[in-house]
Amino acid sequence: MNKNYLISVLGATAIGKTSLSIELAKHFKTEIISCDSRQFYKEMTIGTAVPSKEELLAAKHHFIQNRSIFEDYNVGAFENDALNLLVGLFKKQPVVIMVGGSGLYADAVIKGLDDFPKVDPQIREGLKIKLNNEGIEVLQEQLKELDPLSYEKIDIENKQRVIRALEISIGSGKPYAHYLGLQTKKRSFNTIKIGLSADRDVIYQRINQRVDRMMEQGLLEEARDLYPHKDLNALQTVGYRELFAHFDGELSLDQAVSEIKKNTRRFAKRQGTWFRKDTTIQWFDYKTDINEIIAFIEDTSRQNN
Repeated sequence: MNKNYLISVLGATAIGKTSLSIELAKHFKTEIISCDSRQFYKEMTIGTAVPSKEELLAAKHHFIQNRSIFEDYNVGAFENDALNLLVGLFKKQPVVIMVGGSGLYADAVIKGLDDFPKVDPQIREGLKIKLNNEGIEVLQEQLKELDPLSYEKIDIENKQRVIRALEISIGSGKPYAHYLGLQTKKRSFNTIKIGLSADRDVIYQRINQRVDRMMEQGLLEEARDLYPHKDLNALQTVGYRELFAHFDGELSLDQAVSEIKKNTRRFAKRQGTWFRKDTTIQWFDYKTDINEIIAFIEDTSRQNN
């Protein structure tokens, strides 16, 4: 390859992205950047499906458990960190693999963040008051009315994400979704996007099985250790919220596990909504032979050189 290529591996949760990214990294003798926003935090291992020790040894990974839940870290900081890292990695090899189901974080690296308008900070404060007084459901319904596309795409159980989408929609007079993907910033590398797909029933089955494995591996104990910090933004995520509700006496353990499965399936649906709008992704069935995917990448790079 005469140019630098970032190979971005995308797809729904539990579809097999980690395994594919490692095989690609081994073939191209390169390293992996994780853009999974749930896997940045070192205190969260089981509930975020962090790659196993064997997988981490099979290929060098970056941005896996490199932060603490007590640190403020956002997509803008990740964009900057990832781009700086890529400068060094591309000096060593012409190909780098990026993997993760966080579409916003992948897009930040590939084409840059959108410039959102400044809005009156009082809007956010008002939304926080409404959240405390009336609950997240009221804000969710407000977002559904003002910006149905964002309602379908973002994690509507994440209070911070809902408030952010609402404050932009209210403050600017245009839906939050309007500002997503409006600009593409110039990058010094080319990108090839590889998506893994499967029938919905297969994805849901794999999700249910993964949640069962997480519980067997000790997710309940991991969540109990994190429970004192349950209000931190990093912990507003599927797999932990439901168990925190169990500790609060709101759900039985069986109900909490059932909710984790249901909310993870909803998350996978939102991932699908996000990725389907991107016509530059080349989709492969999750069982596709690795050599077929490698051939596509190499053919595409040759055509672009």
